Amino acid sequence: MSEGTKYNVEIQNVVATSSLETRIDLLAILKVFRNAEYRPKRFPGLVFKMKSPKT
Repeated sequence: MSEGTKYNVEIQNVVATSSLETRIDLLAILKVFRNAEYRPKRFPGLVFKMKSPKT
């Protein structure tokens, strides 16, 4: 890397984890949020795609 080198960085994905010490009803969340996906055989978490800002 030389001084003055510029890079174009674009964030594609953000993943967050937490220990809430309680159960979360992912199916109930799925019913409320249209942009949510839950496919437990493919991925064990709920995926929420925001419309704004575009993700």
